Amino acid sequence: MSSIEYTLRERLKELTCMYEVTSIIVNSDFEKLELTLKSIAFCLKKALQHEHEAEVFISCSEITIVIGQPLRDYVHLKAPIKVFNESNGYIEVRYPSSSYTENDFLEEEIKLLSNVCLEIGNLIERKQIKEKEEQIRKKMEWNDRLNILGEITAGIAHELNTPLTSIIGFTELLDEQIKDEIIQSDLSKIKENALFCREIVKKLMFFACEVPQQIKEILLNPVLENVLNLLSPAFKKKDVRASLIIQDANIGIKADEIQLTQVLFNIIMNALYYSPAKATIEVRASKGEKGIVILIADQGPGIDQTISDKIYEPFYTTKPVGDGSGLGLSVVHGIMSSHKGSISFYPNSPHGTVFELCFPN
Repeated sequence: MSSIEYTLRERLKELTCMYEVTSIIVNSDFEKLELTLKSIAFCLKKALQHEHEAEVFISCSEITIVIGQPLRDYVHLKAPIKVFNESNGYIEVRYPSSSYTENDFLEEEIKLLSNVCLEIGNLIERKQIKEKEEQIRKKMEWNDRLNILGEITAGIAHELNTPLTSIIGFTELLDEQIKDEIIQSDLSKIKENALFCREIVKKLMFFACEVPQQIKEILLNPVLENVLNLLSPAFKKKDVRASLIIQDANIGIKADEIQLTQVLFNIIMNALYYSPAKATIEVRASKGEKGIVILIADQGPGIDQTISDKIYEPFYTTKPVGDGSGLGLSVVHGIMSSHKGSISFYPNSPHGTVFELCFPN
């Protein structure tokens, strides 16, 4: 074969490769990036002049693709993959060093490798733009749902509050007048369920922002102690221990005391609900660069990663029917946002969950 024919053949392979790579990228599924990169690697390998001895190595977006026989000793040609002008990986084309040197790579192959990297970078940029747009769309839909839900829940809360108060009042009145133990037991169940419903109404009112805030400087330690004292019967009943560790008893915090109590009560009650007997729930408070941080750590089963993005959704709960309304953490999230603070969680060691509440200084 003449040198002209050889050059034309290699040029045709390179043009074919770029055409195939472009087609793969145009028809690619953003969700199947690994499959796309693998297909591109196959095309690139076929375009090399010594394809049968070549190895193509792609490292991109935490994905690694190797096409060809893995080589231990090799010479290579390397080009970076950039996404929004930042490094996101690279492609290496390798030949065995026992048979080839770096001079065996053609100038056209260097250009081809750069063009393929450019196409991959453009693909990932489009993927990230689409993901960002999807996040924004979901956030807007979520905010719209919350606004509508806020209006609905405000109306429901007001309508339910009056009859529930009447049910509880008349139940207590009957309980005083009737001495039959069976009837008293039934009345007690009615009262318990009515009180449970009233707690849901209170949470709905918090969720709908119907309760005006009274933010002022208060001491954090008495609030923490008060919540733990209120819950001490529940701790004893479950045989769970509470541990309060505060950096400074004089830490002050700008907050609505009632809503702060609501936040702490909800999270500690959740921790208590999922804690096994003999466990310890640790409450830590400190002041630092992040602001005022309250950590509530339990030793329960932890939060499954598959539901981690749902736990702040209104009415979402993993508790059995009657044990929870699914409003506790959504109320907490709303209160923290209104205080310009943040709430997050992460696994406890060796098991359980740690909730982190951050309030600005």
